Amino acid sequence: MSAMTAGIDERKQALRADLRERRNALGVSERERLGIHVSERLQAFVLERGAHRVSAYLSTPSEPNVRPFLEWARAHDVTVLLPITREDGLLDWIVDERGEEFIGVYGMPEPDGELLGPMAVCDVDLMIIPAAAVDHDGYRLGWGRGYYDRTLGSMQHAPPVAAVVFDHELLQAVPRDVHDQAVDAIITPERTILLTEKAH
Repeated sequence: MSAMTAGIDERKQALRADLRERRNALGVSERERLGIHVSERLQAFVLERGAHRVSAYLSTPSEPNVRPFLEWARAHDVTVLLPITREDGLLDWIVDERGEEFIGVYGMPEPDGELLGPMAVCDVDLMIIPAAAVDHDGYRLGWGRGYYDRTLGSMQHAPPVAAVVFDHELLQAVPRDVHDQAVDAIITPERTILLTEKAH
């Protein structure tokens, strides 16, 4: 590892620690309020693009709550693929049918169901992904496992990708490495920011 790469990793780790602390400081009622707003924005984003098949994820209690959006999608015939983490660094996918959940390889909630394999996400109209922070150029800071950067980097024709964060997690710049992938849109409880033509 070069000195430059090591410095970027240290800055990322420090920023993640600060962001995690700020998320954990949010009260339950505030989380619920912000979750409603972010889910409403996700609904509008999907409807405006006429998306019928999207990928999303099961949010943890500290993340912006996308679960109301998942409930809305089920009720409106929008097929949602949810990720399953694998030890080889890839993601499998499962169609969201509100089944049982379990704790995955790295302690994240994941759905139970029939595995579709990593290539299933290539057929979605839109990807909704988590982030610790995103900057104004669309570069996202994840939590350090690299699953989404690997997934996006391997897709020859990626659909529009929207990262979901709290408003204070939209930053001027995040530490960036060569493998980091930019997103096309940012969705927060208060804003929907379209960064590329693909997102319009």
